[in-house]
Amino acid sequence: MEAIRKIRERARNAKKKIVLPEYKDKRVLEAFKMIKAEGVADVTLLTPEMVAPQDKERYVEFFYNLRKSKGVTLDQAREMFEDPLFPAAMMVREGKFDGFVAGASHTTADVCRAGIHCIGIDERLMIACSSFVMAFDNNRYAPEGALIYADCGLLPDPNPRQLACIGVAAAELARKVLDLEPRIAFLSYSTKGSAEGRSIDRVREGVKIFKEMEPNLLVDGELQLDAAIVPDVAKIKTPGSAVAGNASVLIFPNLDAGNIGYKLTERLAGARALGPLLMGLKNPCSDLSRGCSAEDVVDCVAVTAIRAR
Repeated sequence: MEAIRKIRERARNAKKKIVLPEYKDKRVLEAFKMIKAEGVADVTLLTPEMVAPQDKERYVEFFYNLRKSKGVTLDQAREMFEDPLFPAAMMVREGKFDGFVAGASHTTADVCRAGIHCIGIDERLMIACSSFVMAFDNNRYAPEGALIYADCGLLPDPNPRQLACIGVAAAELARKVLDLEPRIAFLSYSTKGSAEGRSIDRVREGVKIFKEMEPNLLVDGELQLDAAIVPDVAKIKTPGSAVAGNASVLIFPNLDAGNIGYKLTERLAGARALGPLLMGLKNPCSDLSRGCSAEDVVDCVAVTAIRAR
């Protein structure tokens, strides 16, 4: 796929240091060799003995002090840091690496916990969320070869401000990773008042907040999916829109819709789904589906390297 080729090429030019903490997973081991051979990133496969004891103890103390008010004990923190996932996230925080990729053998909850608590949340957005880069071959509804889908992996039922922040983060990702001018569509089962309901009200309010946060970006909503990506439908349902029929960033109203949507696109349209890419953190990191391939790991490393530029 041309979009994937461009992503890997941009990652090679970025020359960033990415850490892979899942050193036992066969797919990650295969991906590590591929990344090295292709020069996609300066990649490190982090094993437990590579974490200095004094550093690990420092990381444990930091995590314990951060989370003790939530009931985490010192022994629990020590147990968590026996897994390289958490030291890897702390090493990103300290600047020893530019980003991490995990999730082949960890749950999304574990990866997000490491990212959110060890790396920290971006103060502007104040939420963590996720997106997928959906890459296509010769799809007329994705003329630039890729679309951004968000949030498909993290926030179950975002409120209007969270929807707006998901849109802001996804737009930035489209610019940075795909070099696309973001055209953001907030999706619903309604197009511009064709139906009414609480979820539609939430999407409309999200669009309003987004416009206040990013007044210079192209955005529209609420839009049904066909109005967002099919030009002929857009002409009928919402003529004159600068986004409808040509959206490059799709913001789903909740996690049900987003997760189902990306999996349908992947399986029925033959798209490649890169992610979930965690957004809203101070440094980039990527989750992986536990059903991922070695190629998926390589491509998530590439995206993470570009985001770290």
